[in-house]
Amino acid sequence: MKLHDEKLRALGLAVIQVETQAIVALAEQINDSFVLACKLMFACKGRVVVTGMGKSGHIAGKIAATLASTGTPAFFVHSGEASHGDLGMITAQDVVLALSNSGETEEVITILPIIKRLGVPLIAMTGNPASTLAKFATTHINVAVEQEACPLGLAPTSSTTAALVMGDALAVSLLEARGFTRDDFALSHPGGSLGKRLLLRVSDVMHVDEQIPSVLESSFISDALLEMTEKKLGMTAIVNEQGLICGIFTDGDLRRMLSKNLDIHSTPITEVMTAHCAVITADILAAEAMQIMEQKKINALIVVNDQQQAIGALNMHDLIRAGIV
Repeated sequence: MKLHDEKLRALGLAVIQVETQAIVALAEQINDSFVLACKLMFACKGRVVVTGMGKSGHIAGKIAATLASTGTPAFFVHSGEASHGDLGMITAQDVVLALSNSGETEEVITILPIIKRLGVPLIAMTGNPASTLAKFATTHINVAVEQEACPLGLAPTSSTTAALVMGDALAVSLLEARGFTRDDFALSHPGGSLGKRLLLRVSDVMHVDEQIPSVLESSFISDALLEMTEKKLGMTAIVNEQGLICGIFTDGDLRRMLSKNLDIHSTPITEVMTAHCAVITADILAAEAMQIMEQKKINALIVVNDQQQAIGALNMHDLIRAGIV
């Protein structure tokens, strides 16, 4: 069978159109049953236990992860393993969210009596409101789709997308209800670039004490060049006797100075420095420092305290090494 470019594009577009229609139709299911599901999970004293089999199981795992990362403690239990010991993970303080498109998945139905015995609220997410699971549940969220995107009507496609989107709707609604903040999100995402951008502050990456390139305002250009060379940050702070910032001298200032044929041993640094330079405080996010550098098209910043004294320094390379980019 030959592959034709236009045919492939048409097939791909058809899938997106079918699944888009399935998602749009979900708006009708944001009803009292959805609200009750949110309330049950919000009031949960334990964990939201999300379960499912097959493709629904994969979606259940993702929903559990999304809930957990947005302020609703949750974990996934494989329905097939539940009846072989994993039901011990469910306590009377929990809420169960069970996914099954048919609502008749044997492994899910098998554990329903145990859930009932524990007195645990059960939220069902199915495509069949008349199913065993839907009727057994405390509340049922209908995620039925008109058709699967699979032309055979067999492979779970639109149905799994609908369940995934409904899971996101639950998670984000609960996030808002809990007043979950960016800082809360950062605490559950400490690893990787996302966590670093949300958690890492300038104080965590800046150079301090003897590492700060700094010369007095009475210094000459040659003194500033020696300090820049030794500290290797591509700049030096210019300070007065009290350590207050007067300006900054950078690689860019050096390049601009070269056309003036100045005597570096007799010209005061104040004649070529950049006065009124951009400064930052140690408590801001390192990602904010990166934004300032990008906006002002500079590569280094002096860190100051409330008295405008230099207490640190950092450049773009420090932020790149810290994984902010």
